[in-house]
Amino acid sequence: MVGLTAVRPGRLYDEVVAQFEALIASGEWAVGTKIPPEPELVAALGVGRNTVREAVRALEHAGLLEPRRGDGTYVRATSDLGAAILRRARRTRVEHVLAVRTSLERDAAAAAALHRTDADVVAIRAALEARRAACAGTDRSAFAAADVAFHRAVVAATGNPVLIDLYAGLSEALQHTVSEIDEHDDDPAAFPGHEELAEAIVAGDPDAARAAADRYLEAARTIMARSERSGS
Repeated sequence: MVGLTAVRPGRLYDEVVAQFEALIASGEWAVGTKIPPEPELVAALGVGRNTVREAVRALEHAGLLEPRRGDGTYVRATSDLGAAILRRARRTRVEHVLAVRTSLERDAAAAAALHRTDADVVAIRAALEARRAACAGTDRSAFAAADVAFHRAVVAATGNPVLIDLYAGLSEALQHTVSEIDEHDDDPAAFPGHEELAEAIVAGDPDAARAAADRYLEAARTIMARSERSGS
Protein backbone atom coordinates (compact mmCIF):
# COMPACT_ATOMS: atom_id res chain seq x y z
CA MET A 1 0.00 0.00 0.00
CA VAL A 2 1.31 3.44 -0.93
CA GLY A 3 2.81 5.32 2.02
CA LEU A 4 3.05 2.39 4.45
CA THR A 5 6.02 0.11 5.12
CA ALA A 6 6.35 -3.09 7.09
CA VAL A 7 6.98 -2.38 10.77
CA ARG A 8 10.12 -3.73 12.39
CA PRO A 9 9.89 -5.79 15.60
CA GLY A 10 10.13 -3.74 18.75
CA ARG A 11 7.90 -0.78 19.55
CA LEU A 12 5.26 -1.72 17.01
CA TYR A 13 2.51 0.51 18.35
CA ASP A 14 4.65 3.67 18.35
CA GLU A 15 5.87 3.08 14.80
CA VAL A 16 2.36 2.44 13.47
CA VAL A 17 1.09 5.64 15.10
CA ALA A 18 4.04 7.55 13.63
CA GLN A 19 3.32 6.23 10.12
CA PHE A 20 -0.36 7.11 10.38
CA GLU A 21 0.48 10.61 11.63
CA ALA A 22 2.93 11.11 8.75
CA LEU A 23 0.32 10.09 6.17
CA ILE A 24 -2.19 12.50 7.68
CA ALA A 25 0.27 15.38 7.97
CA SER A 26 1.48 14.95 4.37
CA GLY A 27 -2.06 14.91 2.97
CA GLU A 28 -1.74 11.34 1.67
CA TRP A 29 -4.65 10.69 4.00
CA ALA A 30 -6.48 13.97 3.45
CA VAL A 31 -8.94 15.55 5.86
CA GLY A 32 -12.43 14.23 5.16
CA THR A 33 -11.31 11.00 3.50
CA LYS A 34 -11.74 7.45 4.79
CA ILE A 35 -8.60 5.57 5.76
CA PRO A 36 -8.02 2.05 4.36
CA PRO A 37 -9.88 -0.79 6.08
CA GLU A 38 -8.18 -2.67 8.88
CA PRO A 39 -7.24 -5.81 6.88
CA GLU A 40 -5.37 -3.68 4.33
CA LEU A 41 -3.50 -1.82 7.07
CA VAL A 42 -2.55 -5.07 8.78
CA ALA A 43 -1.23 -6.53 5.54
CA ALA A 44 0.73 -3.41 4.59
CA LEU A 45 2.31 -2.97 8.00
CA GLY A 46 2.92 -6.62 8.83
CA VAL A 47 1.55 -6.28 12.35
CA GLY A 48 -1.37 -7.76 14.27
CA ARG A 49 -4.92 -6.42 14.24
CA ASN A 50 -4.67 -5.33 17.87
CA THR A 51 -1.68 -3.10 17.12
CA VAL A 52 -3.52 -1.40 14.27
CA ARG A 53 -6.68 -1.00 16.36
CA GLU A 54 -4.74 0.55 19.26
CA ALA A 55 -3.01 2.99 16.91
CA VAL A 56 -6.28 4.02 15.29
CA ARG A 57 -7.94 4.38 18.68
CA ALA A 58 -5.10 6.59 19.93
CA LEU A 59 -5.50 8.93 16.96
CA GLU A 60 -9.26 8.97 17.49
CA HIS A 61 -8.71 10.13 21.07
CA ALA A 62 -6.26 12.76 19.80
CA GLY A 63 -8.94 14.03 17.42
CA LEU A 64 -7.09 13.24 14.19
CA LEU A 65 -9.38 10.36 13.23
CA GLU A 66 -13.13 10.01 13.54
CA PRO A 67 -15.01 6.67 13.53
CA ARG A 68 -18.36 6.57 11.75
CA ARG A 69 -20.53 3.65 12.72
CA GLY A 70 -21.18 1.30 9.82
CA ASP A 71 -18.99 3.30 7.46
CA GLY A 72 -15.37 3.37 8.57
CA THR A 73 -12.79 5.76 10.01
CA TYR A 74 -12.22 9.22 8.54
CA VAL A 75 -9.46 11.80 8.86
CA ARG A 76 -10.74 14.69 10.97
CA ALA A 77 -7.67 16.94 11.37
CA THR A 78 -4.01 17.04 10.38
CA SER A 79 -2.54 17.66 13.83
CA ASP A 80 -3.34 17.84 17.53
CA LEU A 81 -3.53 21.62 17.16
CA GLY A 82 -5.94 21.29 14.25
CA ALA A 83 -8.12 18.89 16.21
CA ALA A 84 -8.28 21.26 19.18
CA ILE A 85 -9.18 24.24 16.97
CA LEU A 86 -11.85 22.21 15.18
CA ARG A 87 -13.42 21.10 18.47
CA ARG A 88 -13.61 24.72 19.62
CA ALA A 89 -14.87 26.03 16.29
CA ARG A 90 -17.71 23.52 16.25
CA ARG A 91 -18.98 24.96 19.54
CA THR A 92 -19.17 28.55 18.36
CA ARG A 93 -21.09 30.68 15.88
CA VAL A 94 -20.19 31.15 12.23
CA GLU A 95 -19.59 34.87 12.69
CA HIS A 96 -16.99 34.14 15.38
CA VAL A 97 -15.08 31.89 12.98
CA LEU A 98 -15.37 34.60 10.34
CA ALA A 99 -13.92 37.16 12.76
CA VAL A 100 -10.88 34.95 13.36
CA ARG A 101 -10.56 34.44 9.64
CA THR A 102 -10.55 38.21 9.12
CA SER A 103 -7.75 38.72 11.64
CA LEU A 104 -5.58 35.99 10.15
CA GLU A 105 -6.15 36.65 6.46
CA ARG A 106 -5.62 40.43 6.42
CA ASP A 107 -2.13 40.14 7.87
CA ALA A 108 -1.41 36.93 5.93
CA ALA A 109 -2.21 38.70 2.66
CA ALA A 110 0.34 41.44 3.35
CA ALA A 111 2.98 38.98 4.61
CA ALA A 112 2.51 36.77 1.55
CA ALA A 113 3.17 39.73 -0.74
CA LEU A 114 6.43 40.39 1.11
CA HIS A 115 7.73 36.85 1.45
CA ARG A 116 6.31 34.78 -1.45
CA THR A 117 8.69 32.65 -3.46
CA ASP A 118 8.47 31.63 -7.11
CA ALA A 119 7.03 28.30 -5.96
CA ASP A 120 4.40 30.13 -3.90
CA VAL A 121 3.40 32.18 -6.95
CA VAL A 122 2.91 29.00 -8.97
CA ALA A 123 0.83 27.44 -6.18
CA ILE A 124 -1.35 30.54 -5.75
CA ARG A 125 -2.02 30.82 -9.48
CA ALA A 126 -2.93 27.14 -9.68
CA ALA A 127 -5.25 27.43 -6.67
CA LEU A 128 -6.86 30.53 -8.15
CA GLU A 129 -7.51 28.71 -11.41
CA ALA A 130 -9.03 25.77 -9.51
CA ARG A 131 -11.25 28.18 -7.57
CA ARG A 132 -12.29 29.86 -10.83
CA ALA A 133 -13.23 26.47 -12.30
CA ALA A 134 -15.23 25.57 -9.19
CA CYS A 135 -17.06 28.88 -9.47
CA ALA A 136 -18.36 27.82 -12.87
CA GLY A 137 -19.86 24.62 -11.47
CA THR A 138 -22.93 23.94 -9.38
CA ASP A 139 -21.33 21.93 -6.57
CA ARG A 140 -21.25 24.29 -3.59
CA SER A 141 -19.11 21.96 -1.49
CA ALA A 142 -16.53 21.81 -4.29
CA PHE A 143 -16.51 25.60 -4.44
CA ALA A 144 -16.03 25.84 -0.67
CA ALA A 145 -13.10 23.40 -0.81
CA ALA A 146 -11.47 25.27 -3.69
CA ASP A 147 -11.92 28.59 -1.93
CA VAL A 148 -10.26 27.33 1.25
CA ALA A 149 -7.43 25.74 -0.79
CA PHE A 150 -6.74 29.11 -2.42
CA HIS A 151 -6.53 30.88 0.93
CA ARG A 152 -4.30 28.15 2.34
CA ALA A 153 -1.93 28.71 -0.58
CA VAL A 154 -1.85 32.41 0.29
CA VAL A 155 -1.11 31.68 3.94
CA ALA A 156 1.60 29.19 2.95
CA ALA A 157 3.30 32.02 1.04
CA THR A 158 3.87 33.90 4.31
CA GLY A 159 6.55 31.39 5.25
CA ASN A 160 5.38 31.60 8.87
CA PRO A 161 5.10 28.03 10.23
CA VAL A 162 3.01 29.02 13.25
CA LEU A 163 0.50 30.92 11.12
CA ILE A 164 0.42 28.07 8.60
CA ASP A 165 -0.35 25.54 11.35
CA LEU A 166 -3.04 27.75 12.89
CA TYR A 167 -4.71 28.29 9.55
CA ALA A 168 -4.50 24.61 8.65
CA GLY A 169 -6.23 23.80 11.93
CA LEU A 170 -8.96 26.29 11.14
CA SER A 171 -9.40 25.21 7.52
CA GLU A 172 -12.25 22.76 8.08
CA ALA A 173 -14.15 25.32 10.12
CA LEU A 174 -13.43 27.90 7.42
CA GLN A 175 -14.78 25.56 4.76
CA HIS A 176 -17.95 25.22 6.81
CA THR A 177 -18.11 29.01 7.04
CA VAL A 178 -17.88 29.36 3.26
CA SER A 179 -20.65 26.78 2.86
CA GLU A 180 -22.83 28.68 5.32
CA ILE A 181 -22.29 31.93 3.45
CA ASP A 182 -22.89 30.18 0.13
CA GLU A 183 -26.36 29.11 1.19
CA HIS A 184 -27.45 32.74 1.50
CA ASP A 185 -25.93 34.14 -1.66
CA ASP A 186 -27.22 33.79 -5.20
CA ASP A 187 -23.72 33.85 -6.67
CA PRO A 188 -20.94 32.75 -4.28
CA ALA A 189 -18.48 33.00 -7.17
CA ALA A 190 -18.99 36.76 -7.25
CA PHE A 191 -16.95 37.52 -4.12
CA PRO A 192 -14.67 40.38 -5.17
CA GLY A 193 -11.01 40.59 -4.34
CA HIS A 194 -9.59 37.14 -5.02
CA GLU A 195 -8.12 37.91 -8.42
CA GLU A 196 -6.76 41.20 -7.05
CA LEU A 197 -5.28 39.42 -4.06
CA ALA A 198 -3.35 37.01 -6.24
CA GLU A 199 -2.12 39.86 -8.46
CA ALA A 200 -0.98 41.91 -5.46
CA ILE A 201 0.95 38.99 -3.99
CA VAL A 202 2.65 38.28 -7.31
CA ALA A 203 3.53 41.98 -7.60
CA GLY A 204 4.90 42.07 -4.05
CA ASP A 205 2.48 44.82 -2.97
CA PRO A 206 1.42 44.27 0.69
CA ASP A 207 -0.94 47.27 0.81
CA ALA A 208 -2.84 46.14 -2.27
CA ALA A 209 -2.93 42.58 -0.93
CA ARG A 210 -4.44 43.72 2.37
CA ALA A 211 -6.98 45.89 0.53
CA ALA A 212 -8.00 42.94 -1.67
CA ALA A 213 -8.47 40.77 1.40
CA ASP A 214 -10.64 43.47 2.95
CA ARG A 215 -12.88 43.40 -0.13
CA TYR A 216 -13.80 39.73 0.02
CA LEU A 217 -13.96 39.67 3.82
CA GLU A 218 -16.35 42.63 3.83
CA ALA A 219 -18.48 40.84 1.24
CA ALA A 220 -18.62 37.78 3.50
CA ARG A 221 -19.64 39.89 6.50
CA THR A 222 -22.35 41.61 4.45
CA ILE A 223 -23.81 38.31 3.30
CA MET A 224 -23.77 36.91 6.83
CA ALA A 225 -25.54 40.00 8.15
CA ARG A 226 -28.16 39.73 5.41
CA SER A 227 -28.76 36.06 6.17
CA GLU A 228 -29.23 36.83 9.87
CA ARG A 229 -31.81 39.50 9.07
CA SER A 230 -33.70 37.19 6.75
CA GLY A 231 -33.66 34.44 9.35
CA SER A 232 -34.89 36.66 12.17
